[in-house]
Amino acid sequence: MDLVDRYGSSDEDDTQQNTTTTTTVSSSSLTINATPDTGFDDATSGAIYAAPTATELTVNVPYADLMRPTLGPENPYHERKLATQNILTGHVEQQAIAETDFRTQFRTFQAYGYARDPTANDANLAGQIGAGRLGTGYVGDVANAQQMGGLSVDDRAPQQLRLNRGLKKRREAKGDVSVVEGENAYKGPWANYDMDKRKKAEVPPPEEEEQAVEPVPVQPEEPKEPERKIPETSESTTFHGVSETDYLGRTYMAVPHDIDVNLLGEPGTQDCFIPKRCIHTWEGHARGVSAIRFLPKSAHLLLSGGMDNQIKIWDVYHDRSLLRTISGHSKAVRDLAFNNDGSKFLSASYDRFVKLWDTETGKCIRSFHLGKIPYCVTFNPDKQNTFLVGCSDKKIIQYNAQSGSITQEYDQHLGAVNTITFVDDNRRFVTTSDDKTMRAWEFDIPVVIKYIAEPDMHSMPAVTLHPNKKWLACQSLDNQIVVYGARDRFRMNRKKRFAGHLVAGYACKPGFSPDGRFMSSGDSNGNVWTWDWKTCRILKKFKAHDKVVMNTEWHPHETSKMATCSWDGLIKYWD
Repeated sequence: MDLVDRYGSSDEDDTQQNTTTTTTVSSSSLTINATPDTGFDDATSGAIYAAPTATELTVNVPYADLMRPTLGPENPYHERKLATQNILTGHVEQQAIAETDFRTQFRTFQAYGYARDPTANDANLAGQIGAGRLGTGYVGDVANAQQMGGLSVDDRAPQQLRLNRGLKKRREAKGDVSVVEGENAYKGPWANYDMDKRKKAEVPPPEEEEQAVEPVPVQPEEPKEPERKIPETSESTTFHGVSETDYLGRTYMAVPHDIDVNLLGEPGTQDCFIPKRCIHTWEGHARGVSAIRFLPKSAHLLLSGGMDNQIKIWDVYHDRSLLRTISGHSKAVRDLAFNNDGSKFLSASYDRFVKLWDTETGKCIRSFHLGKIPYCVTFNPDKQNTFLVGCSDKKIIQYNAQSGSITQEYDQHLGAVNTITFVDDNRRFVTTSDDKTMRAWEFDIPVVIKYIAEPDMHSMPAVTLHPNKKWLACQSLDNQIVVYGARDRFRMNRKKRFAGHLVAGYACKPGFSPDGRFMSSGDSNGNVWTWDWKTCRILKKFKAHDKVVMNTEWHPHETSKMATCSWDGLIKYWD
């Protein structure tokens, strides 16, 4: 103001002469603020923002800044982007509602077509802006909600608003309880409606209907596939000896006593040795031999089943001749099994039949048609009237040999069942399958008690129990024989592994010497391999047949005799 006052007007210069005085002004009164306060309090003005295309934040921005409203005007033409979308098609909000209220509104919407808006605290049909559809507080059919007054299914609606109004009028009278037949007969809740009468009246009588409706041409029936009949097979047997009985009336089932071997002794009491040479060859099968079995206990007879559909019984001692030929299958024989005393045996064939035979006479006692191919068959050692069959349909079927009925089914496998072996004092049995697993079962209980499946396991189509009943030798298709425990845990014995032979693709059954010291097996090249049970070393390998060797059966009462069968149609006896 001092500077302003020092300015004088032009009129004053004319009347008086001003005296000029020099005044010194301090520079402190002329301080200038280069960054004045604009009045806006924005805490995020100095924040570091990411690029629009960035997918992450490199700085920690406070939550309050992240949740601030968007600055600037909103685009009215992008309504979908105005609301925050937590799903692809829109925004879903969580709403707390009681279970009873939800059920009531759900049933109301199904019955009347409307329901109360859960976001509205108080539904008001007079108008509640922002609650429900059109501000009514309801969603769905708002017009019906206004007509019904917002009633739910739990509320009692007036008579004129009920959906089933007038239904009783269209129903017939209940009638008199004392009248059974006639016009006023009692109908009660079973009375019909008028609409049913009208529908019945519209139906023309049978005569008029026949005249009105043109006859429909009868289409020829499609030829039905003939039902699959069980093939009929005829069983026959032929005895090849001079006489079926000797001078004392004994058949070939009698144990011979004119030899220097005790055939009624305990197997495994003598030390065994590895056979070296072939002492006899049985020739009789026209095709390959798939299975051989010694007669239990005495082993003076040998049973064989071949791919020529025949079963043969051979004499092991004396002249080692063919005693009997049994015919009863239309396809190759797959497996054979004796009962405990050898008086009967089972045969499983690819013709889907399992047959029970009498060993002495060769007659068929009973035939069982399975419908599926039986791969293995075995008797229950403790219950001789029961046997198990492993089939190609992944099932193990338990039969009663006397009645021929199925008593149990075990169906946990995922592939064809290859072997069935009884263990643990015949209380349990172990099965192997094409599904590369081993399963243990309690007899007569179709529940797996032990399931063994490892990534490195292969299918094991042949299994043999060790003479001491503690181990299972399993022929694996990866060209080795693996050993599992035959007790409670059924664990694999990693220390015992027998390899060197080639058996991939063949079910070559391993064999044990009676004392359990040696284990033998055939291979696909016709060789017979022998290993030491304790050390797992290969002791001997010799050429036995021209084709794959399927079985190596040790004689239980001899020290070094073994029978082998092959697909070349021969059965050889080694010593």
